[in-house]
Amino acid sequence: MFTCNSCGAEFSISREALEKYPGWTPRTCLTCRDKQRKAEGGSTKRPAQRRGGAGGASRGSAGGASRGGSRANSAAGELNLTLTEVLARFDGGPQTGVFTDGACSGNPGPGGWGVVWVRDGEVIEQRYGHDPQTTNNRMELTALINAYELLAPEDEVTIWTDSQLCVNTITQWAAGWKKRGWRRKTGPIKNLELVKRAYELAQAHPNAELRWIKAHDGARWNEYADALATAYMRDAL
Repeated sequence: MFTCNSCGAEFSISREALEKYPGWTPRTCLTCRDKQRKAEGGSTKRPAQRRGGAGGASRGSAGGASRGGSRANSAAGELNLTLTEVLARFDGGPQTGVFTDGACSGNPGPGGWGVVWVRDGEVIEQRYGHDPQTTNNRMELTALINAYELLAPEDEVTIWTDSQLCVNTITQWAAGWKKRGWRRKTGPIKNLELVKRAYELAQAHPNAELRWIKAHDGARWNEYADALATAYMRDAL
């Protein structure tokens, strides 16, 4: 069972599709993917997905900043480049802000998170960590929490994430969930402790604007955050 990064809905993938694309971890449900494809003028053909019932995410924590493993074992959708390779290959996107990303191999499985604070193209600070058993959404939320923790309450800065689920959770859904005693109309909230912490920090940083950035679209510092998040897969940062 997978959780859509765009709408938060749970969906499943046919066994045949997963076997056809080994190592693939889908991040968007078929409905949202079709909408994106239509908006971009592309084909909507994708491996068959099935929406499913509730399923809890695996428990995880921020973890330490250790890393290791083979580059061949990259999480699906992640480029798994070193920081040096990212800086040599990409130069697009915003040059100021706090950029976050999360990654997971298997979902659930081993994962990592990364945060880099940049001002006018210069790195101010960066953090990263990993968890041996986690999910992609937990790592995205952990990265966002660490982004807020980098900042002083008065800092005016944009936080960039490629997780629409994170953006929607903090800017649209969390306030209503809190009013209902941290409950959704449709059931329990996944990763509640991380959601509550991220929302608490967002409220404590009123001048930090949370915005979505498209993943793997040539934005240097989004790719840099991705490289931090996938550092656990490599011997070299």
